[in-house]
Amino acid sequence: MLSLTDCLDLCDLRKEEIEAIAEHEHIPLIVAAELGCELIKTQIGVNAVEDMMLENIHHAEETGHSQHAEQLNVVYQRFYEEHHE
Repeated sequence: MLSLTDCLDLCDLRKEEIEAIAEHEHIPLIVAAELGCELIKTQIGVNAVEDMMLENIHHAEETGHSQHAEQLNVVYQRFYEEHHE
């Protein structure tokens, strides 16, 4: 059986990126790791992850969680630089 650490190691995403997917989709981290690994295989999937992250940022800003929004923005920028074509 694979542990969460194993799944994170097998995925081409950082833990913070997977946490952003989990936050957006309201799913456990291990499920988000599986989802994220599949999504980043195509540009459409990469765009979907970017959209999730941007929605997380906007939600954090709208609810007054500016520090969380800033952290999410850093995660988004790094993801965009590494995965966007």
